Amino acid sequence: MNLSFFDQFMSPSLLGIPLIALALVLPWVLMPTLSDRWLNNRLLTLQNWFLNRFTSQMFMPINTGGHKWALILASLMIFLIFLNMLGLLPYTFTPTTQLSMNMGLAVPLWLATVLIGMRNQPTAALGHLLPEGTPVPLIPVLIIIETISLFIRPLALGVRLTANLTAGHLLMQLIATAAFVLLPLMPTVAIITTIILFLLTILEVAVAMIQAYVFVLLMSLYLQENV
Repeated sequence: MNLSFFDQFMSPSLLGIPLIALALVLPWVLMPTLSDRWLNNRLLTLQNWFLNRFTSQMFMPINTGGHKWALILASLMIFLIFLNMLGLLPYTFTPTTQLSMNMGLAVPLWLATVLIGMRNQPTAALGHLLPEGTPVPLIPVLIIIETISLFIRPLALGVRLTANLTAGHLLMQLIATAAFVLLPLMPTVAIITTIILFLLTILEVAVAMIQAYVFVLLMSLYLQENV
């Protein structure tokens, strides 16, 4: 049976039960947990150092009122990194290639930042819709444009994460298929293609981490505007 390249992005199911819930729970199972010892192991020490550096850099420009978001955004970034990295393993499913899931993460968080801005500082929040010094004839047009750009933000977050991961997985599958087909015909070209696939895999590991960081970074910028 011939399979499409896009079949890898279909949500797996067993006896009609979708297994995406299992894929979402697995990263939390693999994370190291705290121990009762005075000294932590190397993995837990590295994780704590990474989280401390991330939160200090991410929330440095944000005032004290936004620091309560540190736990949510740090957990979200670790969660996305684990999902993206596990999706690079063979015979695995990457939930972050689903636009519906990424929108489910982006829309509530974006809406929470907007509501916080409207509650705490409504004048400043509405002031973002109209730049200072705008000519009077352009005021209605700019308000419409800025409103549309505001509502496009969560869509851009979800589409960016989905498109980058989907493109990387498709490219890896295309190159792997080409190397498999060329192996009996042109072994030298197949070896070169395999080397390219290895380099692309390293690049995709970097993309998996960078896209998780960019997702949370943009969310923190939206929070900074409204806090």
